[in-house]
Amino acid sequence: MQNPCRPHDNGGCVVLGAELAMQLGGLSMAMGAFLAGVLLSESSFRHQLEADVEPFRGILLGLFFLGFGMSLDLAVIAANWRLIALAVIAYMALKTIGFYVVARLFRAGIREAIERAVLMAQGGEFAFVLYAAAASVGIIDSEANAILTATIIVSMTRTPLMIILHDRLMPKPAPSIEGVEAAENLSASVLLIGFGRFGQIVSQPLLANGCSISIIETDTDAIRDAQDFGFKVYSGDGARLDILHAAGAHDAGLVIIAVNDREASLKIAELVKAEFPLVPVLTRSFDREHAIELIHAGVEYQIRETFESALALGRKALELMDMDEDERGRVMEDVRRRDSERFALETTDGIYAGRDLIHGNTPRRDAPADPSSA
Repeated sequence: MQNPCRPHDNGGCVVLGAELAMQLGGLSMAMGAFLAGVLLSESSFRHQLEADVEPFRGILLGLFFLGFGMSLDLAVIAANWRLIALAVIAYMALKTIGFYVVARLFRAGIREAIERAVLMAQGGEFAFVLYAAAASVGIIDSEANAILTATIIVSMTRTPLMIILHDRLMPKPAPSIEGVEAAENLSASVLLIGFGRFGQIVSQPLLANGCSISIIETDTDAIRDAQDFGFKVYSGDGARLDILHAAGAHDAGLVIIAVNDREASLKIAELVKAEFPLVPVLTRSFDREHAIELIHAGVEYQIRETFESALALGRKALELMDMDEDERGRVMEDVRRRDSERFALETTDGIYAGRDLIHGNTPRRDAPADPSSA
């Protein structure tokens, strides 16, 4: 006999089987669907099932809440609003305390335990199913069902407010400075500000050539991680003049700004050029507009972080399309020339200057709809 469940339908068979088993056992079919979902979440069918269920999720969820909303007796709620208010307070308080205790028992930190308790203080949607099942078999009456359901709904509406209060009232965690040394009396031929993915690559040719480098970074975790790879990185904010002096900016042969923050890099560039005008500044830029701002700040050299890698990828694409090597070189040289000319025009005349130098795939217009820059 042919298997009625095709490979991509196995998940549906598991769900139907679990629902039938729960019903035969005297439990809710919804409980069976829930358990089947838990089981299938770790199976190889998970992504296929998510794709199959996604179109129906919004509709069914809306119907789910619509059904329970229609089942509420507003007259009962209005008559028992004081009881509901007390029930919400007691319910959320007990649940918050319970989750905090459990989190602490599993050795979570105080801050983490409080955050978990606040997030889990609300009632769950499955309570609606349990209350409806209890009412259907006579364990609770319709009035108790309405009160309990209203309690869960109100707790759901209060939880976002609790999260907002938690974020505002809880003090921000202070970064650990264990194993981190502050910049003080440094001296090197190069001052590298920022040691993320960009700064790490920049350091390699300099170190390979035997240059001495002082490196400062604000992220203490990154500083500690760098130690595992043989780097000595100091804690310091390049946007502060006292830190620049402590890091040896006044004695450096050049300053390289490699921070992963657009506004911070511009501020550092302006500060360095204002206080140490004879020190050359090289910096990473994020896009054309940022590059123009850095040029106006007086930096000697800037490079857009994606420019060279994008050109390298484009050259490889031409190679895979069987373009002759000489022709590839000519095309890439033309692209570089156009970009350089366009950037020179934009530096003086604004971001829309030099539009005619762009290779577009649509008829040209007087003004582009999106001035996004590479």
